[in-house]
Amino acid sequence: MRLVSKNFSLTRDSVIMCSASAISIPTCSRLHFSVPTEPSKSHLKLSRIRTNPSISCHKITCSNGGLTEAFQRLDGSIEAYAYALELCGKSRAISQGRQLHSLVVRTFPAIELDFLAGKLVFMYGKCGSLNEAEKVFDEMRHRTAFAWNAMIGAYVSNGEPASALSVYRKMRSLENVPVHLHSFPVLLKACGNLRDIRTGTELHSLLVKLGYQSTDFVVNALVSMYAKNDDLSAARRLFDGSVEKGDDVVLWNSIMSSYSTSGQSLETLQLFRDMQMSGPPSNSYTLVSALTACEGLSFAKLGKEIHAASLKSAHCFEVFVCNALIAMYTRCGKMLEAGRIFRLMDNHDVVTWNSLIKGYVENVMYKEALEFFCDMIAAGHRPDEVSLTSVIAASGRLGNLLVGMGLHAYVIKHGWDSNLQVGNTLIDMYSKCNHTSYMGCAFLMMHEKDLISWTTVIAGYAQNDCDVEALELFRDVAKKRMETDEMMLGSILRACSALKSLLIVKEIHCHILRKGLLDTVIQNELIDVYGKCGNMGYATRIFESIKGKDVVSWTSMVSSSVHNGNENEAVELFRRMVETGLVADSIALSSILSAVASLSALMKGREVHGYLLRKRFCLEGSIAVAVVDMYACCGDLHSANAVFDRIERKGLLQYTSMINAYGMHGCGKASVDLFDKMRLQNVSPDHVSFLALLYACSHAGLLDEGRRFLKIMEHEYKLEPWPEHYVCLVDMLGRANCVLEAFEFVKMMKTEPTTEVWCALLAACRSHSEKEIGEIAAQKLIELEPKNPGNLVLVSNVFAEQGRWDDVANVREKMKANGLEKHPGCSWIEIGGKVHRFTARDKSHPDTKVIYEKLSQVTRKLEREAGYVANTKLVLHNVDEGVKVQMLHGHSERLAIAYGLLRTPDRGRLRITKNLRVCSDCHTFCKLVSKLFRRTIVMRDANRFHHFESGLCSCGDSW
Repeated sequence: MRLVSKNFSLTRDSVIMCSASAISIPTCSRLHFSVPTEPSKSHLKLSRIRTNPSISCHKITCSNGGLTEAFQRLDGSIEAYAYALELCGKSRAISQGRQLHSLVVRTFPAIELDFLAGKLVFMYGKCGSLNEAEKVFDEMRHRTAFAWNAMIGAYVSNGEPASALSVYRKMRSLENVPVHLHSFPVLLKACGNLRDIRTGTELHSLLVKLGYQSTDFVVNALVSMYAKNDDLSAARRLFDGSVEKGDDVVLWNSIMSSYSTSGQSLETLQLFRDMQMSGPPSNSYTLVSALTACEGLSFAKLGKEIHAASLKSAHCFEVFVCNALIAMYTRCGKMLEAGRIFRLMDNHDVVTWNSLIKGYVENVMYKEALEFFCDMIAAGHRPDEVSLTSVIAASGRLGNLLVGMGLHAYVIKHGWDSNLQVGNTLIDMYSKCNHTSYMGCAFLMMHEKDLISWTTVIAGYAQNDCDVEALELFRDVAKKRMETDEMMLGSILRACSALKSLLIVKEIHCHILRKGLLDTVIQNELIDVYGKCGNMGYATRIFESIKGKDVVSWTSMVSSSVHNGNENEAVELFRRMVETGLVADSIALSSILSAVASLSALMKGREVHGYLLRKRFCLEGSIAVAVVDMYACCGDLHSANAVFDRIERKGLLQYTSMINAYGMHGCGKASVDLFDKMRLQNVSPDHVSFLALLYACSHAGLLDEGRRFLKIMEHEYKLEPWPEHYVCLVDMLGRANCVLEAFEFVKMMKTEPTTEVWCALLAACRSHSEKEIGEIAAQKLIELEPKNPGNLVLVSNVFAEQGRWDDVANVREKMKANGLEKHPGCSWIEIGGKVHRFTARDKSHPDTKVIYEKLSQVTRKLEREAGYVANTKLVLHNVDEGVKVQMLHGHSERLAIAYGLLRTPDRGRLRITKNLRVCSDCHTFCKLVSKLFRRTIVMRDANRFHHFESGLCSCGDSW
């Protein structure tokens, strides 16, 4: 068959150059050149083809009439078939393309098929049929340059950039096959997708060698390639060196998009401003890039300026510009403005609806997101993956199981249950709704599972206290030899810390080391879990091995030290962290304030408070609670109250902390008043706030108020009391000498009385010498917790007070046989920023000699001037009276007082903390010291605070 005339025949050696339409050009490039068709062979005159009346008319008709007319006008010429195949590719009409393929094979001889085979490769590639494109390409006897370039374009447009580069390398190995100029953007796009900067640089060098490096669309493709490979400096050099950038809007858009995609918002917006000043007129792509760069509330003003610029242009009504505006306003937290743009739009696509739904979720407006989703369905739009994942996440964060299950049903009904992202979001939703059985079912029903699926379900079990199930799933992950990430390991380590299983923690630690997964994040998690399992040795060793300690490393170590009662070490660690220049986070501050509160180290607490003020931490949330609690525990109720008054947004936590502060200082009436004020502010109390209130009523002797609030809790707020609430009521009745009523209340409790309830009843019996009821309470304590040393000591003391020394001996023998020891009494005082600790009859302090001399002087003065006589009945040991007196005189709080009198100025306030309840004799001792030495003594014992002043105590001698 003849191609154009009888005087011309098709030869194999002709070079066919590829056209721009034969390759997949990146959309961001938006090339500035006309789209030519494939030139014919070297000795075929293009002028003849272009001036041929039949061809020219045919091509115009094809362009206007579409595929049907193009088929009707096939005149047997090779150009007509080539054009029709090109049109099929552009229209993605694979069915018609296959018909043409069949017709070509029947019509043309084998020698002429190589020319059209390239067009077939192009057509199949554009239609997404990569297998057929490969088959045509592989069967070609003599592959033309066009066919090579078309195959490269087919691979890139169908998401196989690696295969595209492989074809490119094979093509380069052949001597006479050139890379067409318009194939370079496609190859550079492949390098960007694969993050293959080495091949990208090689292509850049080849472009320089060929002299094409300044071509506008090539520069655009190079900028995009370097940006995707995180080499923005190279991309910027290309942009700055372009001589035609003043008129090339595509180049400006390309560099702006590169900066915006890399998260460099300020640079993107600066480029937008420069473009407005000296660049070409912006288009819709420019506006979208600039709007995408506006992330967060700080960019809201700039976002509005770009919005104003779009209103002045002709692009403000384009759907994707409006979508970008909605997305920008949602990121900046301006949901009213986003909604206003939505209402002004004439046409809404799925992206429009998704942008607003996602915005509601990101701005914690979950109910609005769900309502808007319903509106979307009512408007006739079909939700996609983004819509569904957003609303499922919203129902999970609301904890609304019913809505979540309804969405799950919608997902199954409309065939989205096989979608991986939707399945992962369903798992997370059920986890947040605390329904692990449904979560497990959703996980098992997933057709496909990835690392996120396994991580989400393991985290869900760990967060819902199903620690064993989390461990079992992790073992499945290990058996399948799947990859693990830091989130999965963090979840499983948290499960181990809840189980307090040191052995399993060590196993997982070994697994991490074997897999080479140890990094700073995992090391921080290991510090935390070893600390919670009580192994501070391992925690310290891991902490010291971290070379680049971050704030989380220090925080984990501080928190672990506090958790294990090493408050002094926690304070020292915090000091070291501050010296490194790291700024503590809210968790570190909460932990160190807790440590200072435990130590009652007021000076240290004030230092930490000063630190958070200097670093401009907002006094709200958990930080405000920790500061109030710290001052209260350090005995400075005035400062606690002052901090509380300065909190702008007071919630339940803040009110509860202050109610508790008043309670521990014996200010029960103030606690009641604050509780009533809280209710007037429409803040609903919970179990903890009622517990703090009942504790305050107990220590202030407000029995009637305590009974009233317990009824309010049950009937008005429908809160079922915890055992701790009952303990407070039993304690109140005991303090009011209503021991029999307390016993009757215990017997009538809805739930089985706990050891704490019996302990409170036994303490009341001991105070009021109720031997019969005390015997019952003591027996119950021994039955319920036979290995609790605190309870056994209390029982032993009751027996000792009754002179039942044989029973005392039996209890102590039982403790010895079980390896139980009484917690030793300990008191401490802070002087000069240092905490000094004392135990009973302690002689380890460097100033022991002068401390005991001072204590003897004080005791003699009290005996001489106030008639003080030691109450030896409180010494519950079967020893001589003289020994009992010596034992009383050596109590730890007296040693702390003596040291305080030595090292503080006259009339200075003494702040002392004791880990046990202060005994009656020491209580009398403190009152007399406050009177005769004119000192205010603030003592915190295991029960409450005692403010001794002028011979009186704030507890009213009832504690």
